[in-house]
Amino acid sequence: MTTAPATRSRLDATFTRLRSRGERALVVYFTAGDPSLADTRRLVVEAERRGADVVELGVPFSDPLAEGPVIQRAMMRARAAGTTVSRVLETVATVRAQVNVPLVLLTYYNPVLAFGLKAFARTAVDAGVDGAIVADLPPEEAEPLAAEADAAGLDLVHLVAPTSTRARVRLIARRSRGFIYVVSVTGVTGERQEIPPDLSDQIRMLRRVTTKPVCVGFGISTPAQVAAIWRLADGAIVGSAIVRMIEERAGSPTLVDDVGTFIASLKEPLRVRS
Repeated sequence: MTTAPATRSRLDATFTRLRSRGERALVVYFTAGDPSLADTRRLVVEAERRGADVVELGVPFSDPLAEGPVIQRAMMRARAAGTTVSRVLETVATVRAQVNVPLVLLTYYNPVLAFGLKAFARTAVDAGVDGAIVADLPPEEAEPLAAEADAAGLDLVHLVAPTSTRARVRLIARRSRGFIYVVSVTGVTGERQEIPPDLSDQIRMLRRVTTKPVCVGFGISTPAQVAAIWRLADGAIVGSAIVRMIEERAGSPTLVDDVGTFIASLKEPLRVRS
């Protein structure tokens, strides 16, 4: 059995602070290395400056089964440019000196296995990573990585799907560290027109079994959708809409500022309400 780290993580501190203010978290996602690792560093710094509370960095992978076409293309571009797990961790180590925001890696299990479970957890923490989401690793099979993550002080974040049974929701709630990632729809990442009507029921089930922070992702892409999350969850996760903007503006001198402006518009509905 794994146990929670004795010291409070940067993710725990962030959500505690936001909850005390009645504020919700904005979690933003970038594919590391798209359009370049240097741009990723600049984007992370700008994201914090413009209001992001947590930054997810996607580790490029050849078979990103949870991703829609926008993030798949970004991962292909990043891989073609030579982005690897090691280079992503080097980038985190550099950017950690510039930001205080929690940094979470979103990866798949094969790159972690290839790196080595203990080496991955310890190297990630040494670089300044606060958490990891392994998209294709079910909690029932996560014990070997969870043991190394707990020992290193790395929060292992698990995902809850709309199809998760009540028993599985309880298991995920018990084992997830930092926050619980609620997948709002069945399917892959990507922008959608509206929030699923049964999302509130999904979150209500979670609230009955845990007090851990709950963040919603997959399909959250506009300030209006983010505003709808304010009353349901502790945070909103936005990925594809940001990655699409990066794709469209790659090479533009206004790339970082444009993305920063969009991030600020997403954060605004999550601030304290009177």
